[in-house]
Amino acid sequence: MEIKEKILIVEDEFIVANHLKMILQRDGYSIAGIASSAAQARTMLAQEKPQWVLLDIILQGDGTGIDLALELIDCKIPFLFISANTNQSTLEAVRKTQPYGFLVKPFRPKDLLVMLDIARYRYAMENQTKTAASKTEKQPQGFSGIIGKSPLLSEILSKISIVAPTETSILITGESGTGKERIAHAIHENSSRKNKPMVVVNCAALPLSLLESELFGYEKGAFTGANSRKIGKFEQADGGTIFLDEIGELPLDAQVKLLRVLQEKEIERISGSQTIKVDVRIIAATNRTLEIEVANGNFRLDLYYRLNVFPIEMPPLRERKEDIEELTKHFLKKFSTAANKKIKVFSPKVLEQLLSYHWPGNIRELEHLIERTVLLNLDDQITEIKLPSTTALHPVTTQQGDLQSLQGMEKNHILQVLNTCGGRIYGPDGAADILQISTTTLYAKIKKLGIRMEHY
Repeated sequence: MEIKEKILIVEDEFIVANHLKMILQRDGYSIAGIASSAAQARTMLAQEKPQWVLLDIILQGDGTGIDLALELIDCKIPFLFISANTNQSTLEAVRKTQPYGFLVKPFRPKDLLVMLDIARYRYAMENQTKTAASKTEKQPQGFSGIIGKSPLLSEILSKISIVAPTETSILITGESGTGKERIAHAIHENSSRKNKPMVVVNCAALPLSLLESELFGYEKGAFTGANSRKIGKFEQADGGTIFLDEIGELPLDAQVKLLRVLQEKEIERISGSQTIKVDVRIIAATNRTLEIEVANGNFRLDLYYRLNVFPIEMPPLRERKEDIEELTKHFLKKFSTAANKKIKVFSPKVLEQLLSYHWPGNIRELEHLIERTVLLNLDDQITEIKLPSTTALHPVTTQQGDLQSLQGMEKNHILQVLNTCGGRIYGPDGAADILQISTTTLYAKIKKLGIRMEHY
């Protein structure tokens, strides 16, 4: 049997830890050891140099699995969580560490091994992405309709460059309005399936009674009103790509059938006796935290693993404000042309307002705002813009001598938040939570702005 990677098990329950060890060894993994506390894990990490770490959340002594995960990020060691803790705030803190998998106790050996197989594949794909990105300083080309040059967006485009030519299933996550469907189109357009159909299905927009018939089709006479055979979305997408938006809304019955498509590449129409082979690539998207949906029994764990082979997380617009001006220019040109107007620019005051706003509706909100503003504007320059007053951020009045650069203001604000929460970055009321950005984004900003621990 091929010896696979070396894994450190960090688990405080003796029986569970040894059960994990037995399952992994039977499947060919090398075990670096079992640690019951964060302190013991640190010692084993230094001595055994494991390639992967399995983490429980609650451990003996000081420190949790989440604390240890943050250290593993710095050490560039991939990790997965296994825990019975399904508290929503805890799961959100876990998600922010961006693990390669999360398994809820009790679990089946098969679930553990599938999770590890997919995690290893993801890790290899991400390393490919980093290698490809390091070979070129230029932003990936060929992504029409994706506007912006921020580091976060460039990272996503690099991932698309790697994953688009493959047949891998992709899960795109992020808030509503962040551009998940545009990313799905970019993946399809840069794949070998680009000359075949891309079929878009909004799972949240279809009534439960129609969802399965829309996805899988039906035979004549399947139900009252079924006067002829209907070809479902999967058959329509044969040879191409199907994009399942709001996949978190899919009912459990339909999830079982979707899992069959992923595993067997086949469907059956409603009331049909024939098994139909389909050649489709599946891209799914959701604004929900599927780990929480799995823990609550609303989403199948096996389907989650099959979809989450290559995740892409779309950052909210407030985390990529470098792109706001370019997006604004794009929408201004688009809607000015459509309205047959010659509006060329926004005033500096308006741009400052746009940069200061929180954008809860993300790119979609910005697009609708620019469209409305263009229609109402009578001049060749936009000098006023009406932002929602309940959520707009009001500029701070200051003396001329106290004015700072935007970067300086950002650094001071992050330091103030870090001081307020005692330097804690993750979890509820941690710095990332207060700033409403991901832990990874906050670490990137801390590094970019030269913030060191002694500062807070």
